Amino acid sequence: MQQRAVGSTGLKVSRLGLGTLTWGRDTDEHEARDQLVAFVEAGGTLVDTAAGYGDGASEELVGSLLGDVVAREDVVLATKAGISRRRGTRETNASRGFLLSTLDASLRRLGVDHVDLWQVHTWVDDTPLEETLSALDLAVSSGRASYVGVSNYSGWQTGQAAAWQRAVPGRAVLASTQVEYSLLSRGVEAEVLPAAQALGLGVLPWSPLGRGVLTGKYRHGTPADSRAASPHFSAFVEAYLTDRSARVVEAVAAAADGLGWAPLEVALAWVRDRPGVTAPIVGARTAAQLKGILGVEELSLPAEIVDALDDVSGD
Repeated sequence: MQQRAVGSTGLKVSRLGLGTLTWGRDTDEHEARDQLVAFVEAGGTLVDTAAGYGDGASEELVGSLLGDVVAREDVVLATKAGISRRRGTRETNASRGFLLSTLDASLRRLGVDHVDLWQVHTWVDDTPLEETLSALDLAVSSGRASYVGVSNYSGWQTGQAAAWQRAVPGRAVLASTQVEYSLLSRGVEAEVLPAAQALGLGVLPWSPLGRGVLTGKYRHGTPADSRAASPHFSAFVEAYLTDRSARVVEAVAAAADGLGWAPLEVALAWVRDRPGVTAPIVGARTAAQLKGILGVEELSLPAEIVDALDDVSGD
């Protein structure tokens, strides 16, 4: 698998990342093991998790596989802090104390002394930005993280954070921003992507398959084993089961038919090769699904297909 630099840093990652949102909850240890092996054998390196995924269950499962199933040095390990469900509901906290204590807990669950990329999971209005960013400085200076980034920041938030970190020598320069980006979610093109490119941040798109909708699996209903049928993710997926989305999905399916590809390959190749994108983060329910996704490494969309998809998805 081709490797790409993360923004203007020296960090290199595979141009597809492995997402672990469902690990430890909907994805058990056997499927996780098979997925990780398949990913690394295909040349993948970027493995992305978060303290908030399954209240730490994802990190624990990733940690149990590192050194046993794959060597620690064979993966670029990324995690995030700032979102939790400690009291049963979603909470956000970007204070320095919370972020650093969360990082320490992540390191324990992962069984490592540092992560390669540590990201603030979300912007929080009631915490001063300089306080949040000081946690990133401390994580790097203490050796607990090699690189740092942000996630789910708007364009102005991304620009402000990146400029602050570059303003004074010695601060930890932001390496990346992780945002939702797909043919069904192109809002980041207006401000986030230009800000990232101007300030040297790599872009790591999450849900590059439109929360699974761009695979075409929902064209004729909701499969019983799909995320839309899951109590955890039904509302998350249903947001994209609209008439507009259906038009985009049909265009993707038509392109796939013409190329002899799967619809997911069309959708994933499109976002992977957008300007400024470093590595889409892909998640799969099974190892078999993941192996199908990894086949996109050998594919590139013809320019005329890219233009057609841009047109149909740009309204």
